[in-house]
Amino acid sequence: MDAIWEYLPVLLPFILIGFAAQLIDGALGMAYGVISTTLLLTIGLPPKAASAGTHAAETFTTAISGLSHIYHRNVDWKLFAKLAVPGIIGGVVGAYLLSNVDSSAIKPYVQSYLTAIGLWLIWRSTHVIRRTEDPRIVTPLGLFGGFLDATGGGGWGPVVTSNLLLQGSNPRMTIGTVNTVEFLLTLSISLTFLFHLGWETFTTATLGLLIGGVVAAPLGAMLAKHIPANRLLLLVGVVLTATSLYGIAKSLSLVG
Repeated sequence: MDAIWEYLPVLLPFILIGFAAQLIDGALGMAYGVISTTLLLTIGLPPKAASAGTHAAETFTTAISGLSHIYHRNVDWKLFAKLAVPGIIGGVVGAYLLSNVDSSAIKPYVQSYLTAIGLWLIWRSTHVIRRTEDPRIVTPLGLFGGFLDATGGGGWGPVVTSNLLLQGSNPRMTIGTVNTVEFLLTLSISLTFLFHLGWETFTTATLGLLIGGVVAAPLGAMLAKHIPANRLLLLVGVVLTATSLYGIAKSLSLVG
């Protein structure tokens, strides 16, 4: 028991990050990976460790989410087939590249990507999605979303879900399908990191994110009922942009 209490201060920051990320993700249906990776990078983790830890924890949360969507018949299996293969390919390529480059060199680029996602979410919070027809651009979107998700540690949900919705896709089926594909994506990315980086990458950060995410999951669902999605999108965008810009400045030695 004493050993557990001694280890808790080390684990607690990662639990809090996982809790906050899952709370937002449960309300928005996106942003767990982006929030987790941004905060992990902000507290000093290398990009590959931040991305690997986030995806390992997310494998479990997306498995539960995917099974739930399948049970409630929220999955469009035609759309699933179009997204799954290119998403996995993009994710594996992104994880491989991130595992074989210098962390200090890639960090500003990762932070720049996260800043772009933050700004995009701010823009998205001010617009209304209008349904028109089935999405036409799917396969390239899956490839691009999977690659960015691996290299940035998150972004599959914000990039893929919202772009499909902007094309007029059915919201319920889009969210369910993208979340179900995300399990295969995160599993593939995690296995790629495991192969190239070894078990040492999946340690304290992974465990903390997993614990925090499991605790927050039911709270996020309740939050979604009471706070408008656009306000949450705006909040996420502001937080991501601010923390990512700080990370860029720190990487370039502009701040201490």
